[in-house]
Amino acid sequence: MEALDTIDLRLLELLQADASRNNQDLAAAASVSPATALRRVRRLVETGVIERQIALVSPAAAGAGLTALVEVTLDRQGAEHLDDFEARAVAEAGVQQCYRVSPGPDFVLVVHAPDMPGYHALAQRLFTQNANVRNVKAFFSVKRAKFDPRVALTPSAADAGPPQGGRSPLGG
Repeated sequence: MEALDTIDLRLLELLQADASRNNQDLAAAASVSPATALRRVRRLVETGVIERQIALVSPAAAGAGLTALVEVTLDRQGAEHLDDFEARAVAEAGVQQCYRVSPGPDFVLVVHAPDMPGYHALAQRLFTQNANVRNVKAFFSVKRAKFDPRVALTPSAADAGPPQGGRSPLGG
């Protein structure tokens, strides 16, 4: 992937703060023309820099529920066993995030359930019906002090400047 320039970084910062703004407002905030903003954002999407645009729903507005951070250790860690568990976890609607980690447990999951019976049902489906799960350790959130899905963008990515030829790969 080519380096991002300062315009790309500015657009990304603005979109991470509020992806609902229209192209005119985005362009004005980034101090670029609407055509440049549109072209740049399209390329950021096409190249996979922007994975997707979503709405973040407040847990309180959705009835709060229960959030758990869950460590999962498998009995057998062969690639096919890891892939199998990961596929099952990713397919489970209550699993918001799934990470393979090392060292320690094989996976860390962020799970959201409406209540403890909902968590128990998810645990039954995901952990106990699979004989390959050796250990599960769940930590239940009592307070969310911070939730910020933004990725920190560093100006150093733009310091390298455009590639030879003088134009940024994402258009200018």
